[in-house]
Amino acid sequence: MMRNFLYLSIGMVLLAGCVSVHETRHVTEKKTVEGPDRVLRHVVLFKFKDGTTDQQIKQIEEAFCALPNKVDAIYDLEWGTNVSVEGRSEGFTHCFLVTFLSEADRAEYLPHPDHKAFGKIVGPHLDKVLVVDYWTR
Repeated sequence: MMRNFLYLSIGMVLLAGCVSVHETRHVTEKKTVEGPDRVLRHVVLFKFKDGTTDQQIKQIEEAFCALPNKVDAIYDLEWGTNVSVEGRSEGFTHCFLVTFLSEADRAEYLPHPDHKAFGKIVGPHLDKVLVVDYWTR
């Protein structure tokens, strides 16, 4: 169900095209048994510069996936790579879906030193980044 939700959500919010997720990975499981009434989704898409190596991309993936262990404000993190057959990804290859419980949590995450440090790792390799936030139940 989550995978179908992710396909639908990303397809609805991206004007640049459809991005599907391959081998979706959940990095955290901080959910309570009942779960929250609603959550704030922070969708981050990466298009890497030509010449970015597989090893550099792996380092970026690992660094992003380490953030939930460093930033308490992150409720959940899910990510994957594009496998869409529609040919509309505009070069975006990676999708990270960061979940927060509140706007205050997102406000804590954005300037967080570990998030800023991650930006220094990924920044030199990015051609483009696309970010979309939305509330969902």
